Amino acid sequence: MTTVKPKSVVQEYRDVRYYSEKLVQTLEVEDFVVQAAAHVSPTKWHLAHTTWFFEKFILEVYVPDYKYFNEEFLFLFNSYYETVGEFHPQQKRGLITRPTVRETMAYREHVDQEMKELLSEKEGDATITSLVEIGLQHEQQHQELILMDIKYNFSFNPLYPSLKEKVDPLLKEAPPLSFEEYEEGVVEVGHDGGGFAFDNEGPRHKTYLHSYKLANRPVTNGEFIQFIESGGYEEAAYWLSDGWSKVKEEQWKHPEYWQEKDGQWFYFTLSGLKEIDLDAPVVHVSFYEADAYARWAGKRLPTEQEWEHAMENLLLDGHFMEDESFQPHAGYTGQSMEKAYGDVWEWTQSPYVPYPGNKPLEGALGEYNAKFMANQIVLKGGSCVTPRSHIRSTYRNFFHPHMRWQFSGFRLAEDV
Repeated sequence: MTTVKPKSVVQEYRDVRYYSEKLVQTLEVEDFVVQAAAHVSPTKWHLAHTTWFFEKFILEVYVPDYKYFNEEFLFLFNSYYETVGEFHPQQKRGLITRPTVRETMAYREHVDQEMKELLSEKEGDATITSLVEIGLQHEQQHQELILMDIKYNFSFNPLYPSLKEKVDPLLKEAPPLSFEEYEEGVVEVGHDGGGFAFDNEGPRHKTYLHSYKLANRPVTNGEFIQFIESGGYEEAAYWLSDGWSKVKEEQWKHPEYWQEKDGQWFYFTLSGLKEIDLDAPVVHVSFYEADAYARWAGKRLPTEQEWEHAMENLLLDGHFMEDESFQPHAGYTGQSMEKAYGDVWEWTQSPYVPYPGNKPLEGALGEYNAKFMANQIVLKGGSCVTPRSHIRSTYRNFFHPHMRWQFSGFRLAEDV
C-alpha cells in the first residue's frame, strides 16, 4: 500500500497561492476590475486581499523591520477588520483602477517571497504554521468567491462571456426521490479538534434529534421548474413573510441566472449561456426559495444538526472546484446519499449562532466568523466551486437568507 506523504507547509502555501492565479488565467485585464453590485468584489481585489492577509497577520508580526510593498495597501485591501485599522468601502472597490493588475501580481510575488523566506527560517514554528493554515483556508474561501463574483459580474454582459469552456461529464438521470430515516436520540455534532477547523465549528457537543427523514439527493432543476410552472412564485402561502416581500421587491420568478426563451429554460454559467440540465441540482436559490419549495412539496428543510448527523460518516467525495466545470451536474453514483459534498451548498433551516461553549479566536482574527452570527442561515456540504481539501462535515457556511449569487441549493427533509 502506497502512503501519500503529507505536504510541507511551504508546498501547501505554494499550491494554494498558485491555484488562485490559475483560476483567473483566461481573464482579460478589463475583467479584473468589474464590480456589478456592492455584495461582490472585483477579481483584482480578491487577489490583493488574500495577499494582505498574510502580510498583515504574519509578515508584519514575525519579520523584523518588514518592508511593505506599499503601505497604502494596508487600507485599500483590508476587508472588514475594524481592530487593525480603517478600510476602503466595499461598495467602492470597483472604482479603484490602481494598483493595476500587473502591480497586484507584483504585490503577490513580493509577499510570497517574504513568506517563503520566513517559513524557511521558522520551519516547525507551531504558531506561524497555524496562522499560515488559517491564511490558506481563507484564500480557499476567496477562490470560491472569485468564481462566484466573476459569474455575477459576467452575467450582466449580453455577450454571455465564458471563463472556461466546460467539458461535460457523463450525465445520468437523477435517481427517484426517496427518504432515509434516522432515529431519534442524543447525537454529537461539531468539530472534535482533530485537524484544522474554523472557530465557529466547535466545540463538539451533544444535541437531541427527533426522528427525521432526509432526501437521498438535492432537488433538481426539473423539479424546481414544476414549482415555477405551478405558480410557486405567485402564491404567498408558500413563502415566509420576508421572503414574499423579497419576491415582490425583486420581481423574482425563477432562480438567479435563469431565463426562458420560446418555452425553453436556459441559465448563465461560467461557460456561457447553456440549456438547463433538468437532472442536475438546482442552484442559485435563496433560503426563501428553498423554504417555499419545501412547503409547496409538503416537506421542510433539514436543520444543520440533522444534515451533519446524516452525512458525517460519508466519504468527502463529490464534484468540486478542481474538476473545473464550475457548474452542478447530473453525475450520480448510486449511493444512498447522493451529492452530500460538492455540487451545491445546501440550505438548512438553522440560524447561524454560536455552539454551546464556543469561543472566537483571540485578537483581530476573532472578527473572522463570530461577528456575523446574526440574521444569517447555515449551509452545508460545499459546492462545485469549493476546493476539495477545504470541506468537511462540520463546515458551517452562512449567508443572509435572500442571497442567491452563491452556489446554493437544497435537499428536503420531513418529520417521522
